[in-house]
Amino acid sequence: METFEQIVEREKQYLIQTYARYPRALASGKGVWVFDIEGRKYLDLVGGLGVNALGHAHKRIVKVIREQCVRLIHVSNLYYNEYQGLLAERLCKLSGMERAFFCNSGTEAIEGAIKAARAAGHAVGGEAKNKLFAIEGSFHGRTFGALSLTAQEKYRKDFTPLLEGVQFIKLNDADDLYSKIDDTACAIVIEPIQGEGGIRECTQEFLQEARTVADRHKVALIFDEIQCGLGRTGSMFAYQDSGVTPDIVTIAKPLAAGLPLGAFLAREPFASAIGSGKHGTTFGGGPLACRVALEYLSIIEEEGLLENVRKVGAYLNHELNRTRVDFDVVREVRGRGMIQALELNVPARPFVDAAIQKGLLINATQDVVIRLLPAFLLEEKHVDKAMKVLRKLLANRPVEIAAHSRAGV
Repeated sequence: METFEQIVEREKQYLIQTYARYPRALASGKGVWVFDIEGRKYLDLVGGLGVNALGHAHKRIVKVIREQCVRLIHVSNLYYNEYQGLLAERLCKLSGMERAFFCNSGTEAIEGAIKAARAAGHAVGGEAKNKLFAIEGSFHGRTFGALSLTAQEKYRKDFTPLLEGVQFIKLNDADDLYSKIDDTACAIVIEPIQGEGGIRECTQEFLQEARTVADRHKVALIFDEIQCGLGRTGSMFAYQDSGVTPDIVTIAKPLAAGLPLGAFLAREPFASAIGSGKHGTTFGGGPLACRVALEYLSIIEEEGLLENVRKVGAYLNHELNRTRVDFDVVREVRGRGMIQALELNVPARPFVDAAIQKGLLINATQDVVIRLLPAFLLEEKHVDKAMKVLRKLLANRPVEIAAHSRAGV
């Protein structure tokens, strides 16, 4: 086995340097724990950026992968396979949508949703009905359409010009929503809970107003649940807690338990807008990924994981709020279920680096936000262990933490 230093040097030489990686090489995992190549153990509250909702090496997922990979992995969408239709039916019944399109990732799901909305807009209002609206602070992916809907300059820089006809609405500002949307709009794209934006949640009232204005102007209401969906809030979809149903919903991350699989689900008027030959994919919806996704959904139901997300998520939220009371460095606690955050009044990255040294994996976003996306099988004892580390770090001055991290102690 290569040493950590050899792994780093090889990547520096041969990989395009797009990732600011944390200084660990992970080798294996079990449940909520991961192990690096030197055998050190870490409590994983990053969860593969929301992908590993079932933790690591879940025995039922491992079993299904082993069974299916010796039968059929890929055949392309020139042919039927026995699992794609079953998964589409399952997701439509869970979501209230009517049809599904499978792809490989969240950003591809957004691209497909944009195409469906544009095509549907043209059908009712001609080519002039093409404007796209997203929310300030949003993140929808890194391909050009998804990036055009991403209202964060750090991701957009160096790649302009992006798609024309995109505007941004202030988060939870109904007046701004009403002032900008008109009959030239074809889509409003909203994350019910912004992930990369720092775990910022849309209010129920804002989502309801978005539904009203979308109906008034015959606009596709698209909910991006790539990070917050598929059980992470304690409901199968985050929007189900608001009583607002979108026209299109995008999903990915945990869908196939670590295998690449994304989808957009749509109501019939928008699904039928893109017919045969207007959209496609080579890999999306293959038999291996779809069979694993069906098993994922069965595990969520049969192991009572939504209830666990609600129960342990509430406990996690309570413990995080205690830090807000006890430590001046904590500005705000946000989120619910297994998507939560601490906003600090100082940079978050030094805390993340120091936590790694203590055997805890957390993540920083928006410079001052500690983001937590743990597995749905997290237990209260795991929360206690994580909070013991976090509280110790929060009790230290950030300058001292940063120095501690740089020293590699």
